[in-house]
Amino acid sequence: MRVVMFYQSLVSDWNHGNAHFLRGIVSELLARGNNVRVFEPRDGWSRTNLLEDHGDAAIDGFERTYPHLRSELYDLPTLDLDETLLGTDLVVVHEWNSADLVARIGDHHASHPEYRLVFHDTHHRSITDPAAMNGYDLRHYDGVLAFGEAVRDVYLARDWATRVWTWHEAADTGVFHPRRSHAEPPGDLVWIGNWGDEERTAELEEFLIRPVRELGLRATVYGVRYPDHARTALAAAGITYGGWLPNFEVPSVFAEHKVTIHLPRRPYLDALPGVPTIRPFEALACGIPLVSALWNEAAGLFTPGADFLVARDGDDMAAHLRSLIADSERRATLAAHGLATIRARHTCAHRVDELLAIYKQLTAQFVESL
Repeated sequence: MRVVMFYQSLVSDWNHGNAHFLRGIVSELLARGNNVRVFEPRDGWSRTNLLEDHGDAAIDGFERTYPHLRSELYDLPTLDLDETLLGTDLVVVHEWNSADLVARIGDHHASHPEYRLVFHDTHHRSITDPAAMNGYDLRHYDGVLAFGEAVRDVYLARDWATRVWTWHEAADTGVFHPRRSHAEPPGDLVWIGNWGDEERTAELEEFLIRPVRELGLRATVYGVRYPDHARTALAAAGITYGGWLPNFEVPSVFAEHKVTIHLPRRPYLDALPGVPTIRPFEALACGIPLVSALWNEAAGLFTPGADFLVARDGDDMAAHLRSLIADSERRATLAAHGLATIRARHTCAHRVDELLAIYKQLTAQFVESL
């Protein structure tokens, strides 16, 4: 089977959390003997920022970790879709692509119906910025892969598409797996995430900074776009700021800490029930105990209280952290349950099974229509 994918970036994960899932899906497709080509824009914002901040060494690190993965850079004005899509069976186009590219591929499919074409939405813009998403021309797409039921419902309600499947993210367990080398990790807490606006600042103060300060934890934070006031607040609480962390180094960092936390952004709390980001998948796959700020796990992907603990407020967070850090057996029990859930239902292999089933369904419908 020949698959072509257009994504923001395969190589860069700078402010691009979907890179983890994409790398895992491509790796799994390749492992099953498929021919996969991934295209990313030469001037894509993730790749551009990565190179500006960290240079070619960051790309070298990706290539050492994923020697089997490569992407092809393109310039939109010179992209030859006839050559690129010749003989293709399945084309997947990510929603962070330009509306121009999305429309061009759709028009190409209208005159070349022999391949299946799907749009992949992994963000909250369908709810938080519907005007932007309405600018995508999906008339000639065979369907949409939505990373949550709430996103799927928006596409159907707004008539953006008639065939929409829920396709959650998942863990690339070839890279994300337990790597503990210490009976008792030296660090207490690690959080990986970006800072954000004033509302986000208040959440981080309540669920991260205050509990760390009150408990005197050895804590480290990684992420990009941290303003000066954020770094000052972290330093005042004794929290080390590590800057950008290559996604593939996350498992090793988890192995050096006793616990991690998940702080879902406001759109995931208010408008996207049951839609987790990649972060819980990463943590549970690596076997590190997780404490999450409250979110609506409406999809039933996980079991709150067994896969991870839930903190309703800062006091809850501090109590959970205190208990876990003091009790290695409790940490081990919680981590084992979460890891078992990932391995049973939420690996990239599971999602490739789902993708191939969708492809077969679309192909059967196309054949019937001839």
